Amino acid sequence: MRLGVVVLPELRWRDAREQWSRLDEWGFHSAWTYDHLAWRSLADSPWFATVPVLTAAALATTTIRLGTFVASPNFRHPVPFAKELMTLDDVSEGRFQLGVGAGGTGFDATVLGGDELSPRDRVDRFGEFVELLDRLLTSPTTSPTTSYDGRWYTAREARMNPGCVQQPRLPFVVAANGPRAMQVVARHGQAWVTTGVTPSEDGEQHWWAALPEPVRRLDDTLRAAGRDPGTVQRYLSVDASGAFGPSSVEHLRDVLGRAGELGFDEVVVHWPRPGGVYAGDLGVLERAAAEVLPELDPR
Repeated sequence: MRLGVVVLPELRWRDAREQWSRLDEWGFHSAWTYDHLAWRSLADSPWFATVPVLTAAALATTTIRLGTFVASPNFRHPVPFAKELMTLDDVSEGRFQLGVGAGGTGFDATVLGGDELSPRDRVDRFGEFVELLDRLLTSPTTSPTTSYDGRWYTAREARMNPGCVQQPRLPFVVAANGPRAMQVVARHGQAWVTTGVTPSEDGEQHWWAALPEPVRRLDDTLRAAGRDPGTVQRYLSVDASGAFGPSSVEHLRDVLGRAGELGFDEVVVHWPRPGGVYAGDLGVLERAAAEVLPELDPR
């Protein structure tokens, strides 16, 4: 079992740098940030761009793995995004992993002037998005250029030299709950991430009780695709339960134990904020680093 932390991209870098460097020094396995242009209740608050923040974080850290939590097709095209991802992989010296999902509704989905898509269309677009990213990021080892004609995306002789540090490409951590999105995990994912399938309003216990079903669905989807379920890493965003993971060291130990029993490899929580969403005491996270991380097997 491992432990990762999401840092919201809301502070100017002179202050945010310390967040990332502390997580690195404290020994957390991974650090992530959201990939939105604006986000929910913080839409009118300070919010910085994901790729530059992660690039700066890569230069401010040495060992912690870094990632998007999660990127989506809502405002991105695979060709320029793949070039940015390749560069992040290079700057971080192979510590970057792409968290990627279908994208939701709301501001990010309409800011470029398009209409919100139906759930089916979002998943169809998601499949093309990840497929083309896969082709682009592996192309230096297979073909000098990548061309693609799809319903959602087109590419003409895209070049991706020199390719990723991690070979054949950087890992994809694919967000999925439904059966069609899980097929994207089976085709392209080195890992799976979920926020659960029950709204947090139903309570933490209902959230945990519903988790075995998507776990079974993933196993079935992987087997049907000819993949060993044990070869796909599993990440759980526990703060989606409605109970803040690092509300106390004891609660964090409890959620780590529950997640481990369900076969998850890594639990992801959020950097405690002084108020509002993900409000908490930073001292709990620091205590967890000192007391809980040494107890974990990071395999």
